[in-house]
Amino acid sequence: MGRIAGRFARVEPRCRAGRLVLGLLSDPPRKNGWTIAEWAGEASPHGMQYLLCRASWDADAVRDDVREYVVEHLHDEEAVLVVDETGDVKKGTHTVGVQRQYTGTAGRIENSQVAVYLCYTGKRGHAAVDRELYIPRSWTSDPERCRAAGLGEGTVFATKPELARTMIERFRDAGHHVGWVTGDEVYGGNPKLRPALEERGIGYVLAVACSAEVTTGAVAFRADDLAKKVPKRAWQKLSAGPGAKRQRFYDWAVIDIAEPAPGRRQLLIRRNRTTRELAYYRCHFTEPTPVKELVRVAGSRWRVEETFQTGKGLAGLDEHQVRRYPSWTRWVTLAMLAHAFLTVVRADEHAGRPGPTDLVQLSCNEIQRLFITIVIQPLHDTAHRLRWSDWRRRHQQRARTSHYRRQAASQT
Repeated sequence: MGRIAGRFARVEPRCRAGRLVLGLLSDPPRKNGWTIAEWAGEASPHGMQYLLCRASWDADAVRDDVREYVVEHLHDEEAVLVVDETGDVKKGTHTVGVQRQYTGTAGRIENSQVAVYLCYTGKRGHAAVDRELYIPRSWTSDPERCRAAGLGEGTVFATKPELARTMIERFRDAGHHVGWVTGDEVYGGNPKLRPALEERGIGYVLAVACSAEVTTGAVAFRADDLAKKVPKRAWQKLSAGPGAKRQRFYDWAVIDIAEPAPGRRQLLIRRNRTTRELAYYRCHFTEPTPVKELVRVAGSRWRVEETFQTGKGLAGLDEHQVRRYPSWTRWVTLAMLAHAFLTVVRADEHAGRPGPTDLVQLSCNEIQRLFITIVIQPLHDTAHRLRWSDWRRRHQQRARTSHYRRQAASQT
């Protein structure tokens, strides 16, 4: 918290932000402004709501602090940036960016809010270092709706690959070097993201659809048609990195792509050794690169799923109950900080105190359990709990009365 202390003009919001981060690292059944305020011993949720909505502090500056903290502690010369989006299912129509859209969280089209994240992955660990909320056209075409949700004047529509490009360029402009970027088909299939990365001299291994067209010689082929032409001797068994229980072995093959532009391009093909299912990646690099290195980069993409899982499960990344854009940026930024803290402690423990061989290495989950038990477990008396019970019931009664009045007025 000392790293971000200077981002707060007053001591009260600075201390409250510390209590919020501790609350995100704690274990209430749900993590939102109300439950964390009760956990922290505050008399009402107004203070936490004020911190998220109206207090004077710059969430983007804190985001930059999170990025520096992660890169400093997880620094790896072979690090890979991973871009991916995740959705949070929401009700109603007033939460910023919400609409009916596909989200991988639910696996179907739902009323949801989607954000794109940039994840830094290296040998020591992985954590999110940037975030951008996806604002659909149904919002950007309605300036009054955007204004009510706290979006800036003149907010324009940006695709998910455009948001990814913004974050990657922000990372590089901050003075950090990274050799590789990877992502799924949403980003690999975008015709503007790849040239932007090439102009920056950044290599990429981006997934593409089987229908993606690539050029070999003077002829364009679909990726799946090219895969049929790969001879048996061209496939090689390589690991995409360790999984939950063992190495993730697949068969891999590469085909050179001929395009009139600097650098070298290849189509990387992955084949499941059991189901024979194929996946495809467009690759670009400027220096000779072995297939094993391309496979390592492609395998890094799964780390972002682990980041989402632990960020949501341990740090409340998806449990915000806020409607306006400034509140969203503040919540997810502090949640990213809380998750980064767990990741850094885990990396330091593995490097400095590996422990006996008969114990599994400490995970973020176990570190959180120990941290809660030893450091942050709050103790509140019965009177505090009863006061909060009265507060919730009084608020619920006011809300019920207001609802009944609106319902009666609409029927007259």
